[in-house]
Amino acid sequence: MGVGTKKMANSIVASSERSLSGIKSWPERVKSFYNDVRTEMRKVTTPSRKDVQATTSVVLIAVFLFGLYFWVIDNVIGRGVDFLFRTFAK
Repeated sequence: MGVGTKKMANSIVASSERSLSGIKSWPERVKSFYNDVRTEMRKVTTPSRKDVQATTSVVLIAVFLFGLYFWVIDNVIGRGVDFLFRTFAK
């Protein structure tokens, strides 16, 4: 058996040992992840009804204002383009 073949065989054995240790440590990693999730979920708070209503009204007002703004800008640009086409069409 050549030197390259021995190195390849040792590499395959080491790789399989690492994958086996990864499989063996899987339950501990899952348990740790589950405990971390539970810890973080204990920190989560639900907003009050008053908070939800306040943020909803802010969002609705912002959407209306942005819609109005873009409608005005669209009309200004559209009328400008119409004016340019009529001017250069003559």
